[in-house]
Amino acid sequence: MRRNVNVYGNPADLKKSLLLYLCTGPVFPGRLLAEAVEDAVSGGVTMVQIREKEAAIRDFYRTVIEVKGITDRFHIPLVINDRIDIALAAGASGLHIGQSDLPLREARRLAGKALFIGVSVSTPEEAAQAERDGADYLGAGAVYPTGSKADAGEAIGLAGLADICAAVKIPVAGIGGINAENAAGVLKAGASGVAVISAILSRRDTGAAAREIRSALAT
Repeated sequence: MRRNVNVYGNPADLKKSLLLYLCTGPVFPGRLLAEAVEDAVSGGVTMVQIREKEAAIRDFYRTVIEVKGITDRFHIPLVINDRIDIALAAGASGLHIGQSDLPLREARRLAGKALFIGVSVSTPEEAAQAERDGADYLGAGAVYPTGSKADAGEAIGLAGLADICAAVKIPVAGIGGINAENAAGVLKAGASGVAVISAILSRRDTGAAAREIRSALAT
């Protein structure tokens, strides 16, 4: 029986889980994704999202199961990007959807209380609408210019992030171009945490990269 490390319905735990939120993407050449994720979690990552937009469904599912073994062992949530069917089938903790994905109200109807749900936003208006529709948290950005997400759009900057945080009561994670040098500013803008891809996964030592960002967030 798969164990579901779920914090749905516990806003305080979800907010803590957003502190250092790793979204998967290309890893350092020669490294396997699961190994890179495990080292990053050992280094201080507090939540993991699987983003495999180009993968076949069965391959995506296998990746989710492999990574879930890691996140369960470290007692942190696993979030699935877009695919509510895979999130439910694998017993993940959460689902993350974008503005062009399945509408949030429909995702909530299908998921019930089995999953917490996050939504990508880039404006205060999108943020407020997502909160009204029942989002549990938001991924806001791109805060800084980024090459990790082709659909990230124009950077909103710390001022744009602060406007989004002020527009809602649910927790917000800033995403886009965030690294150890600029992560602290994201928290100062009102976010509960930072979501990163290349700042960790492009490094050979993903554990060290995670520790550097965690240290920056503590300052």
